[in-house]
Amino acid sequence: MNRITIFTAMGVVSAGLFSATVSSTYAQDANAVIAKIGKLEITEKQLSFTLEEMAQQFASVPQADRRAAALSALIDIKLIAILAEKKGLGKGVEFKQRMEFLRARTLHNSYFESEISESITDEAIKARYEKEISATKPVKQVSARHILVKTEEEAKAIIAEIEGGKDFVELAKDKSTGPSGPKGGDLGFFSAGQMVPEFEKAAFALEKGGVTKEPVKTQFGYHIIKKVDERDAPKRKLEDVTETVRQVLLREKYLAAIETAKKANVLEILDKELKTKIEANQR
Repeated sequence: MNRITIFTAMGVVSAGLFSATVSSTYAQDANAVIAKIGKLEITEKQLSFTLEEMAQQFASVPQADRRAAALSALIDIKLIAILAEKKGLGKGVEFKQRMEFLRARTLHNSYFESEISESITDEAIKARYEKEISATKPVKQVSARHILVKTEEEAKAIIAEIEGGKDFVELAKDKSTGPSGPKGGDLGFFSAGQMVPEFEKAAFALEKGGVTKEPVKTQFGYHIIKKVDERDAPKRKLEDVTETVRQVLLREKYLAAIETAKKANVLEILDKELKTKIEANQR
């Protein structure tokens, strides 16, 4: 029996172990039975869980074949689970602890989806955007060109050429050692904090169209700077930051939910080393 399953490569062949009756119709009802292994029923909802939990494994399977691949994999899982039950593997302490973890994780994910994620509406995102991004004070930006050379003497000689009428752009193309040299030294617009302090201070202090009278020394060498333009930085549009704002709101609501749960329950971490590390990370 040639079945589409990620387990086939592992040599897991379930057809010879049990007979599985599979429904050929596409079931819309989550509780609809789509396959049986003896009296054990496999529902549409269980198939949905399989598709969700094993999404990475099915990524390379064509979309039209994924339901069949997932059902085939789920049947394999159920068959091996039957063998495990017969061996008594579902009765041990480790198994019960693992099941408790899986139960807690599933409840955690269900709560996150229904109570946190679904509460982050487009209106909430827009309100946060308008409060913290749209309403913020405009940030000043400067557009500049520069010529970078190794020595102060070279820089002073170039300043003299500029003052004598030489074109800044052509001098930058000819003499600048920086990566912007071929572009005439063009650095585009930048805000405070984006350049090294010495360069930034000199660029922002210039008048529009002005050129530094003295070389500006930085860790990269000596600069001659020309201020081309200045403006208020364009505000980021809502559509450009929607996902970022959504993630911020999700984190805030998630942490608030954790704090609510902590206040309603007595939490004790008995391992002193782990307790110290957790408390340090929460500061």
